[in-house]
Amino acid sequence: MAVDELRARYLRDRVMTATPVQRVVMVYDRLGLDLTLAEGTSDLAELGGHLSHALEILAELRASLDVSAGGPAPNLADIYSFATRELLAARGGQPERIAPVRAIVAQLREAWAQAAEQISTVAAQPAAGGTSAGAWVG
Repeated sequence: MAVDELRARYLRDRVMTATPVQRVVMVYDRLGLDLTLAEGTSDLAELGGHLSHALEILAELRASLDVSAGGPAPNLADIYSFATRELLAARGGQPERIAPVRAIVAQLREAWAQAAEQISTVAAQPAAGGTSAGAWVG
């Protein structure tokens, strides 16, 4: 098997076996990568490609929110809208506007990673009284 095929298989398996919150972390990882690559290039076509992909990710993240449910969803929607405006400005000739978005994305990614860690820690702990969680399912 070629290296590219092995890499694709690994990534597919990693996504398929991840929990939903781990998948969100992966999405933020990719968004952060796009922003880092965009900041590191002076080639306008390459910059546009990375920013376009980042904007697609932001659109998907925004579309996945249920703002009517309350909680953090309305705040996240505002953050995604801000990030979208900033990246559109960056694509329009103001690349210095990428760095603040990258910083926000890094903070959000870290928060989701901590949530994923807490969830996996709780899931790994035995239920109170030494019984398994399955004993409570009727």
